[in-house]
Amino acid sequence: MSIREDAADLREELTLLRRGLHREPELGLDLPRTQEKVLAALDGLPLEISTGTALTSVTAVLRGGRAGRPDGTRAPAVLLRGDMDALPVQEDTGLDYASAIPGLMHACGHDLHVAGLVGAAKLLAARRAELPGDVVFMFQPGEEGMGGAKIMIDEGVLDAAGERVAAAYTLHVFSTALPQGMAVTRPGTALAASDAVHVTVRGKGGHGSSPHAAEDPVPALAAMVTALQTMVTRDLDVFDPAVVTVGSVHAGTAGNVIPETATLEATVRSFSEDAHRKVRAGIERVVRGIAEAHGVTADLDYVEQYPVTVNDGAEAAFALDTARDLLGGERALEAPRPMAGSEDFSFVLNEVPGAFLGLGACPADRDPATAPMNHSPQAAYDDAVLPDAAALLAELAVRRLAREEAP
Repeated sequence: MSIREDAADLREELTLLRRGLHREPELGLDLPRTQEKVLAALDGLPLEISTGTALTSVTAVLRGGRAGRPDGTRAPAVLLRGDMDALPVQEDTGLDYASAIPGLMHACGHDLHVAGLVGAAKLLAARRAELPGDVVFMFQPGEEGMGGAKIMIDEGVLDAAGERVAAAYTLHVFSTALPQGMAVTRPGTALAASDAVHVTVRGKGGHGSSPHAAEDPVPALAAMVTALQTMVTRDLDVFDPAVVTVGSVHAGTAGNVIPETATLEATVRSFSEDAHRKVRAGIERVVRGIAEAHGVTADLDYVEQYPVTVNDGAEAAFALDTARDLLGGERALEAPRPMAGSEDFSFVLNEVPGAFLGLGACPADRDPATAPMNHSPQAAYDDAVLPDAAALLAELAVRRLAREEAP
């Protein structure tokens, strides 16, 4: 039987796993119940399994039966990754398997990623004797802002098979934009870099009737919000843009009180290292300059979170060809532009060549053009894509290892 046929037989099993994960979402780097479910799902497979130290990760290595070379060395391994953490979102889907944990939800589809990767492990384990190399399965906590991929790299996931993996791949499901079952990727920049900005403007409090006797931080903060938008449009090339969104502004306790401080928090997205450098320098210049002009001071904390996710050109083309062959040409396309979201798989792709792929998982009764997007309390994903997710990951590993074997 083919990988797709075998994957179809796993549909019920993977659906049960995904829904069990969905009911019990966990946040950040410590996902004990999720880890337990993954280990149980992998039990009995011919895998070398280890767990993380600084986080509840699971790394599983499948040794290919034809991985030995004439010179006694082993063929290189490939890595497949699935992230496992949820979000601090109160679910509002009405599903009968909705989150049972108040305030937490698998709103980004990571539960499908886990189930898909488990499915790939089962498909590849059944073909172990035929594999001309090893496969590393990377079950990763802490993708949502915690940098779990970087921690797993530091703990040796890329070298878990004994030497550095030759390539790495991951799938990410989307509840909107893509038709169900549509796979996409692109060469080069796939996702934006993500930074966080925290600004505290410090002045001198006073009575609202006498601003001349105080040092009001509020007008300075307001000027920063608008000036940051102007800076982005003036300093950066329109064809190499950045996005600065101020999502949080806080100041004061009463209308007739000038506060001592005012704060803002922003997210910054950029698509190249040049734009990344320019937007950071511009934000620092604007914040410092406006504070000085208003006679106040500003504390700026600029946190570089995730770098740009850059697909290797050859690996992206290979992944797209694989998806077309497996799913059909009409269900795989090259994305015309990067997405402004960010991903800590970027840390993996900074170390080894590989590709980040998207997979449409919009429920059949929703319009992808209007369906609630990832991270929404109403975001929903169709379990029907799980066999395709598992099959595509497995097929990528099989074909990539075959390339390594070829003379």
